[in-house]
Amino acid sequence: MTLIGGYVAQRTGDRRHLVLGLAAGLMLGVVAFDLLPEAMRAAPDEIHGVPQALLMFAVGFLVIHIVERAVAIHRGHEGEYAEHTHGHRHSHHGPQAQGIGLTAAGALVGHSLMDGFAIGAAFQAGSTVGTVVAIAVVAHDFADGFNTYTITRLYGNNRRRALTLLGADALAPVTGAAITLLFTIPEQLLGLYLGFFAGFLLYLATSDILPEAHSPHPSRTTLLCTLAGVAFMWLVIGLAS
Repeated sequence: MTLIGGYVAQRTGDRRHLVLGLAAGLMLGVVAFDLLPEAMRAAPDEIHGVPQALLMFAVGFLVIHIVERAVAIHRGHEGEYAEHTHGHRHSHHGPQAQGIGLTAAGALVGHSLMDGFAIGAAFQAGSTVGTVVAIAVVAHDFADGFNTYTITRLYGNNRRRALTLLGADALAPVTGAAITLLFTIPEQLLGLYLGFFAGFLLYLATSDILPEAHSPHPSRTTLLCTLAGVAFMWLVIGLAS
């Protein structure tokens, strides 16, 4: 499913703005319906009245914001987007921008690894629970593969790097499930990681991907794709719960 998601992302052509709109919706859905609730369950302890998971959520958002500001690659300016052409879409991105894309895709691979941990732990609790969790992971691995390829390319990385990370993302859940045969990650630490990653994804979706999707083609269709992405994740999480 991860590879299928990446394949769909590659075959977008002139409908790139629709793909980005859908990717943003999928990411928002993952954050709101999957990552944050799971993080809150795993790390509910409070620091000065705020759950640790939500503190890490804010930290994740701010860390990627500070990094983008520090290397001066934030691309939230419509004038820049207006200069994009389909033939030279990534030509203005420098090494720092490519590094952000690789980091984001690497974080998605890490998330998929954690998905594998979840499958392994669920099967230790029972075959029925394990099957439900596995179905949920397989369903949203399509979104992971789609987003891994899209984010890597969005930040100016070449197709070979994007495919390499897509392959790593496809192998990650299997690896994570296998590792649970040896040991498990403490639940508290897992919750903090999920909260941090949720903030990271929310920043990318709202600050980079949505402006990129709407500036060259400000259309209702793009907005509908974003809504469809959110609705799809709601459906997936609802079926798994």
